[in-house]
Amino acid sequence: MKKVLIPTKLDKVAGDILKANGHYEVVQDDGGDVVALCGKHPDAYALIVRSEPVTADIINMLPSLKVVIRAGAGFNTIDTKYARKKGVDVMNTPGANSNGVAEEVVALMLADARHLIKADASCRAGEWEKKAFMGREVAGKTVGIVGLGNIGRLVAKRLSGFECRLLGYDPMVSAERASEVDVELTDLETIFAKSDYVSLHIPETAETKKLIGAKLLGLMKKGATVINCARAGVLDEDAFRKSKAEKGLRLLNDVYPKDEPGPKSIADIADIMVPHLGASTKEANANAARRSAEQLIEFDEKGVTSYIVNRDIPEGLDEAYCVLVNTLAKVCRMVLGKGANLKEIEMSCYGSLQPFADYLVVPAVAALWEEFNRSADSKVALKFLQERGISYRSRQPDDRKGFANSITVDLIGNIDAQTMKQVSVRGTVAEGVVMVSRINDFDKLYFEPKGHVVCFQYKDRPGVVGLIGAALAEASLNIEDVRHSHPMNSDQSLAIFRVNKGVEEAVVAKIAHQIHATMSFSATF
Repeated sequence: MKKVLIPTKLDKVAGDILKANGHYEVVQDDGGDVVALCGKHPDAYALIVRSEPVTADIINMLPSLKVVIRAGAGFNTIDTKYARKKGVDVMNTPGANSNGVAEEVVALMLADARHLIKADASCRAGEWEKKAFMGREVAGKTVGIVGLGNIGRLVAKRLSGFECRLLGYDPMVSAERASEVDVELTDLETIFAKSDYVSLHIPETAETKKLIGAKLLGLMKKGATVINCARAGVLDEDAFRKSKAEKGLRLLNDVYPKDEPGPKSIADIADIMVPHLGASTKEANANAARRSAEQLIEFDEKGVTSYIVNRDIPEGLDEAYCVLVNTLAKVCRMVLGKGANLKEIEMSCYGSLQPFADYLVVPAVAALWEEFNRSADSKVALKFLQERGISYRSRQPDDRKGFANSITVDLIGNIDAQTMKQVSVRGTVAEGVVMVSRINDFDKLYFEPKGHVVCFQYKDRPGVVGLIGAALAEASLNIEDVRHSHPMNSDQSLAIFRVNKGVEEAVVAKIAHQIHATMSFSATF
């Protein structure tokens, strides 16, 4: 019998399923004291938790531990690296809580629109203030959904009965997939300018931190509403505070920097604030519990490893090639344009890399979507793409081309309704160094994507490289490396500069305008 510890308030269905299997002894303690429970049961084989921390010390207390399952999506409370070092697999149950969060968004919209919270308190106090609580209807309003993953698409479905106009932003979702839930894909500026409600469903990353700031908030209608059930850091609180004073914007909030008691910095600007209740439904808890038990059984009986979030790379594959694929996909995305809607991903793995082609789709997807866990397996990656209406093809390589141990990544996407664009990037690893050898027709670049980079494509003519160098110097940027390519029978050139610090978007835009660039981007690798 394998002992499973559940030191959390998790639906009993997890224990019931495991006990019914006949191979597990289940010890569940609703008190949630992980340390105490582990101290009593050092022979535990598996640990199922919700938000409880699983530290290196806890892992050390359980010498027989082989599996930790987070009954939910986020696993930042688990020391996954130390678990890997100790041979412990960590799993999560993504998607189990999605409907709970989607319904919470609608509940917040309705509660705010009809002043239900304040009206309840007033009525209980014996007052009768019907005029004071004149509300508005959600029906017929324009709702912008920023992020069309599982939760964003469910929000769209739940709002379908209200006959709202639904606008969506997600460069990783095709227009066809968005249309399945009656969402019209557009850009962020349009969403914030036209929406009565904007619901946020994006991860907090370096790119999205304070994304919802002065520029986007400044576009909103007077009295419009932002709903944040995503992550606290995506909203610039100070910018919202200013916009609220100027425009009377409203904020319905469920997320905070830390889930803990105490004063909240957002209290003065949130019209409704609740303690991270998105996944706090009996159904979500039961779904996560059921998934936890089923995944443990499938892992033990069938070797299913799809939801392991700290897996090792396959034996025989140099990790540098995982970094290479991740880098090539990032470069591809930047050349294609962040606003383009992806349609297809194609990849060729040459030489000894061909046996690992299925696995290498994982770091490619992780590069294109920061929320995706790069420790997942290829089945999860392909399902992730399928859910977003993006096709993937692993091409059979022609090794006669001599691209030994090289990888080519192609992205195909819609720039707008009429224009489709394809970008192809090839690279390899030379003496342990990741190298980008080709971007579209610009070959033999042999560029090391490291540090801060800025890139421009333009119509070839004398003096342009000098103009770019002078402009970078004017911005107090020191050039550390340059790669320049001008293919035969082409009027286009590509210039890539590595500089000593990050290049601001305004500087890139100024140079691009000055040299009439047809493509430009800056990045940090």
